[in-house]
Amino acid sequence: MKRWMIALFLVVVAAAAGAFRSTTGKFNANNLTTGEAREEVRQSYQLSPGANVEVRGINGPVEIETGDTDSAEVYILRTANNQTDLDSSRITITATPTSLRIQGEKSSGNFWQRIWHGEVKHHVTLKLPRQIALTVKGVNGTVKAGEVTGAVQISGVNGKVETAQTQGYSEISGVNGRVTVAIRQIGEKGIRIKGINGTVELRFSDKLNADLEARGINGKVSADMPDVTVQGEPDRSNYSARIGAGGAPITLSGVNGSVRLTRGPSASSE
Repeated sequence: MKRWMIALFLVVVAAAAGAFRSTTGKFNANNLTTGEAREEVRQSYQLSPGANVEVRGINGPVEIETGDTDSAEVYILRTANNQTDLDSSRITITATPTSLRIQGEKSSGNFWQRIWHGEVKHHVTLKLPRQIALTVKGVNGTVKAGEVTGAVQISGVNGKVETAQTQGYSEISGVNGRVTVAIRQIGEKGIRIKGINGTVELRFSDKLNADLEARGINGKVSADMPDVTVQGEPDRSNYSARIGAGGAPITLSGVNGSVRLTRGPSASSE
């Protein structure tokens, strides 16, 4: 009996010690992610009006805040199971007065090595001037972007996308998740949204005029606004509407989900 009790005691102690090691070796930064190795990058760059900003190959969320400034503040958090894994995949930053490029590198090693060691996770937070053009591609996580005056291109995102539209042309494509676009202004080239596996919500500011055309929508198109005039007989393969007095084009195609047109903020949590 004594031997049994001693053995049980040793098992409990070993389990507790293992749990202690697994928790004390990790961190928690604003509930973003956890890991045994981490690296933080904080940089600031001056950007001229109309600069091109590009973010690619990020394994984690990307948050972009814009404002009336001429500087770009970059914060990147990288985490992995250990330092060796962390060193296997870097993020490069290339900056000039007219461009800023943030590029995630693929992990070194073969497929089985990456499976065994795990992957490097990222969290990218940017504070950028509003007077830029923005490109975001290849993100495995949510993307949130504020208003910019130039063109916006967001593609290849495995997660939700929330962005705002101002004066430039916007194209959002290849998104596996919900897409929400706040439209305060719209340039003459308009907005194009295609290849979305999720619901799409367009939030229009007051007195904004546009012409909307939807093709190949696998879901319902609804307009929670009084100034939307539907053209013809709407169905899943053909939906055209005039918003206000009409104007710049908004085109949607290949959406596997519903499409909703609203005014201002929405409490929807779909």
